Amino acid sequence: MGKPNKAILLIHEIYGLNDHMKFMKQKLSKLEADITCPNLLSRDIPYSYEEEGRAYQNFIQNIGIDESSKQINNMLIQLKQEYERVGVIGFSVGATISWLCSENNLCDFVIGCYGSRIRDDLNRRPVCPTLLIFPAEEKTFDVDYLVNSLKQKREPLLEIKTFHGFHGFMNPFSHAFNKESADEAFQTINDFLERHLADY
Repeated sequence: MGKPNKAILLIHEIYGLNDHMKFMKQKLSKLEADITCPNLLSRDIPYSYEEEGRAYQNFIQNIGIDESSKQINNMLIQLKQEYERVGVIGFSVGATISWLCSENNLCDFVIGCYGSRIRDDLNRRPVCPTLLIFPAEEKTFDVDYLVNSLKQKREPLLEIKTFHGFHGFMNPFSHAFNKESADEAFQTINDFLERHLADY
């Protein structure tokens, strides 16, 4: 078999390249795409979920969403030279970074799963097929308000899905894991990717 003509950038949460990202990489491996999960943290060892506060402080103080977005954009530019189709899939802060990528003409598709800080950038206008997945409940903001605000924009390339559960419901290593909702969300992602990763 030759090299795939598609590539996916998998963008991690504040914790880094942990078991969840390895699980997602494995889950996506059947797509016949090259999957890369870059390490955006200033350390090689991922944070544990018990270190959420430290992980958050490290990300905000040492990395940040803007700098991470620049790194991802630079990688997308490289990948576009090597592959016919390139997309991003992000979780939590990675989903917010993915959302920022949706209007830069570098992606053929964007998927963001529970990106809380998307609420700070509602004015983005996706120029590629974009799927945003949210839990029904979040501790830090009103999901319904965010979803309704996005839907009112009537962006033709934007799909939004909400599933029962809390932030992290797709992560089997999280206490918030909800298998039924995770299965439904993964099916939604698979259907979306089948449409937008299909060969020309």
